[in-house]
Amino acid sequence: MAHGLLNPVVKGGLLALLAAALFGLSTPFVQTWGKGVGPFTTAALLYVGAALVAAFMRQPKEREAQLQRTDARRLLAMALFGAVFGPVALAWGLQHTSGVSASLMLTLEAVFTALLAWRLYGETVDRRVVVAMGALLAGGVVLALEQGFQGGVQLMGLLAVMAATVAWGIDNTLSRGVADRDPGQVVLAKSVLGCVATGAAAWLNSEPMPAWVPCAMLLAIGASGYGLSLRFYLLAQRTFGAARTGSVFAFAPFIGAVAAFGLGERDVSPYLALGGVLMLAGVVLHLAESHGHEHIHEALEHEHAHRHDDGHHTHSHTPMPTGPHSHWHRHDPLTHTHAHVPDIHHGHTH
Repeated sequence: MAHGLLNPVVKGGLLALLAAALFGLSTPFVQTWGKGVGPFTTAALLYVGAALVAAFMRQPKEREAQLQRTDARRLLAMALFGAVFGPVALAWGLQHTSGVSASLMLTLEAVFTALLAWRLYGETVDRRVVVAMGALLAGGVVLALEQGFQGGVQLMGLLAVMAATVAWGIDNTLSRGVADRDPGQVVLAKSVLGCVATGAAAWLNSEPMPAWVPCAMLLAIGASGYGLSLRFYLLAQRTFGAARTGSVFAFAPFIGAVAAFGLGERDVSPYLALGGVLMLAGVVLHLAESHGHEHIHEALEHEHAHRHDDGHHTHSHTPMPTGPHSHWHRHDPLTHTHAHVPDIHHGHTH
């Protein structure tokens, strides 16, 4: 099982890191190009960009499972929290607090994602994970104290960023239910719903459109940091679960903080450094978790993209395909032991 075991961990980790890099870099650039732009307009432009790139990411049904009518409610909820509440709160917060502290505060998204994945899906949370989440929360408290010393507006901006992490934690947990659908379809549906809702809110609030340069930049940031990033996030979540994807994705804030520093922000206080160290420790502890035991796979029938070299898909074809493909298939009961993560085939309780 070593071959099938290693691939999901490495592949999932790399996909989540790629998603983290794209999203992390987007935060300071949204702050730069979103100055003077209304929060609803900013969110709408970001998700228009995400929708444009998602339109070219769809896969044929032979390679990826397609969205179903039964996914509509989940997609609406994902759009509400992830494409409306989250980006609007972030856009407002970035205009009222420092880019470095806001980027670091986004690490709390991993905490809320892990907690919700544990409560709703029964994903494993051991002692190491609890300590990791404690370190992340402690770092968030230190950042809130640091911004509180800067004044009320700074603190309100940071709290708005924290509200965005709650919204995205809910979105991340909801997205697990469609992680095995075509990521291009999921990103497109969520982005269209998000930009329609935030665009309507921007119009109702009479927010003016920005000049063409910041408009184009926000569209480009949305395409990479919200469109491509979400695609890679969904693929990572499919590979090794919501909580672990959220943990690796927690590197995004550090990437954003470094980018903000590189863009000229030099306001780094001892509190900010301490909060960053605590959050980094939490991320490292979270990633160091290992979980393996004898477990039972019950009989299961479902559809999703899969390969035949992962140790869990042993059904036959004539002829046998060599790469990823999607169709309705059956898993016979199986009992074995190996290290595993809470992906679609390892949702057992403990």
